[in-house]
Amino acid sequence: MNILKNYKLKINNLDCANCARIIEENLNKDEKLENVIINFSKSTISLNSEIDNITDYLNKKIEKIEDGVTVSEKEEKNKSKYLINLIIGIALILISLIIKNKVINEIIIIIAYIVLLEKTFIKAMKSLSQKIMNENFLIVISCIGAYFVDKKMEGLMVIILYTIGKILEEKAVYKSRKNISELMDIKVEKANIKKDNNIIEIESSKIKVGDILVVRKGEKIAVDGIIVKGETSLDLQSLNGESKPKEVEKGDEVSSGSINLEGVIEIKALKEYKDSNVSKIINLIEEATDKKAKKETRVSKWAKVYTPTVFILSILVGTLLPIITDLSYKESIYRALTFLVISCPCAIAISVPLAYYSGIGKSSKEGVLIKGSDVLDYLRKIDTICFDKTGTITTGNFKVKKIISLDNKYNENDIFKYIYNAEIYSVHPIAKTILDYKKEKKIKINNLKEYTGKGITYEYNDKKYKVGSKKFTKYNEEEKENTYIYLSIEDNVVGYIELEDEIKSNTKDIVNSLKKNDISIYMFSGDKKEVAEKVAKKVSIDNVKYEMLPQDKYNEINSLKKENRIVSFVGDGINDALVLKVSDVGISMGLKGTSAAIEASDVVIMNDDISKIKKGIDISKKTDIIINENLILAFTIKVLILTLSIFGISTMWQAVFADVGVTLIAILNTLRILKGKKN
Repeated sequence: MNILKNYKLKINNLDCANCARIIEENLNKDEKLENVIINFSKSTISLNSEIDNITDYLNKKIEKIEDGVTVSEKEEKNKSKYLINLIIGIALILISLIIKNKVINEIIIIIAYIVLLEKTFIKAMKSLSQKIMNENFLIVISCIGAYFVDKKMEGLMVIILYTIGKILEEKAVYKSRKNISELMDIKVEKANIKKDNNIIEIESSKIKVGDILVVRKGEKIAVDGIIVKGETSLDLQSLNGESKPKEVEKGDEVSSGSINLEGVIEIKALKEYKDSNVSKIINLIEEATDKKAKKETRVSKWAKVYTPTVFILSILVGTLLPIITDLSYKESIYRALTFLVISCPCAIAISVPLAYYSGIGKSSKEGVLIKGSDVLDYLRKIDTICFDKTGTITTGNFKVKKIISLDNKYNENDIFKYIYNAEIYSVHPIAKTILDYKKEKKIKINNLKEYTGKGITYEYNDKKYKVGSKKFTKYNEEEKENTYIYLSIEDNVVGYIELEDEIKSNTKDIVNSLKKNDISIYMFSGDKKEVAEKVAKKVSIDNVKYEMLPQDKYNEINSLKKENRIVSFVGDGINDALVLKVSDVGISMGLKGTSAAIEASDVVIMNDDISKIKKGIDISKKTDIIINENLILAFTIKVLILTLSIFGISTMWQAVFADVGVTLIAILNTLRILKGKKN
């Protein structure tokens, strides 16, 4: 039995989004291929198949569908399919204008038609063989029809303008792809490593854990590591959108993709390239651009019926106008042919996926990783955001304020030791604060058990220990406004550690900014009422839920969704994974967030700055506006020219503009998403 393999390959010379859709649909009908996705914006094709020599198989299949499009392991330089034919065709037309002999002149014009229409004709026939009617077929019919209704030169000019438009479209698509690729260019191909007192250059993929990397000024760090020699400033803009350099020195951990701004530093690799930060970001972006939004899917479905519908209407125009008006068939056929030129849905088919891809690219540059165009589309619809308190509203960097003993049998060191030995086994973020406060000798404990969101129990020297919340340890005294970890021995609370958590400096501003955008803000916390309400008041959040377990957060999110709200949850802990998954848009913290939270979320904030949420929403709104502008422009111009052609006002020249010209305008308009001031 053959194993189903995952493939991701480059698809070359694909400059038509409608053609990409047709190829994708046809390949998905093949029983040997599964889950075929063509990412037009990135020129990639991904699929599952048991076939070993997949590139040869795909190239044979695609050759029957679309002329000149190929699949390869690595990207090949795109070559224009039209340029040589265009030059020869124009030369023949110029010669025909000089020669006076009618017979020779006619032969030259026919040859010019053949040369100029060759590529388009081949593409049209291949599409028809697959029972697909596309723009190439309609252009061929229009130009040949123009020849027979004695509009020979106009037919030639239509194919010339169409060909020039296709060449410009190729350039525009390539330029937009290049701009987006440069925007997300964080990959590090090669690195210098120290080996036997020599410095050698190797591919980043071959770096092993423990290798010593030498990073010079201006170079990118290839893999995640720790500085073992030197100090410098790092540019992290490509990772999290922050323009302020980060000062680092010996002993500091550094992330792949960072740029060294000063002297030479040496870094010990802590991860291989495939596990490093930059590799994960690239993978997230690539996966994101393969996921299509509902609007993108709807446009694709609409495009399939648009062309045949216009073709049928053109037949009706050509046959009915002479019956209901005094037009001749020659005139009505010309108007019908003009109809055909307009019928390509390229402007619509190309601008929508390109806009989503641009939005995802722009977001990633701002330090906001969005996992798919469907998520990008949903961001703008959010009307309710629920923030987890610790690690999102607050820094999550708890500090030990004091250690208190409530029993003379145990001093402060004892209290800390017994709590420390419980927190070693905890996944709660607060545990790290205790472990970082000071190193404590590990004791041999038995029967350890963790109760999620409550605490830990264990046995030591035949006594039962409880470490956790006031309720869990059954402490009866009134608490103040900070966070506490209590220690109970044999059901008697003998002491506690008081902790303080800092609120992020910009939280209040971003909360007020989101409120101004008519977004309801909630804060969820596992902390007691006093602590939660104190934090919420400081950051202007009115809706506070406290003493919540993961299941409580889950139930609350579902309750809000039942009110027909579009709900986003923002969290960073392993216990937030369930809630991130169930919310409409789950947002996790990429810097201090757990792997489970990042995996479960739809959006990752790379530097944990919640102001980036507003930035992501703004990019989502801008993307939607530009998509709508492109759709309205395309529909309006096409409908206008179609209507005018019926009345004989517009000619094939205007029809070419309604097709190719509008496509170019849509592409250029889409590139506006990539512009704008960075935060």
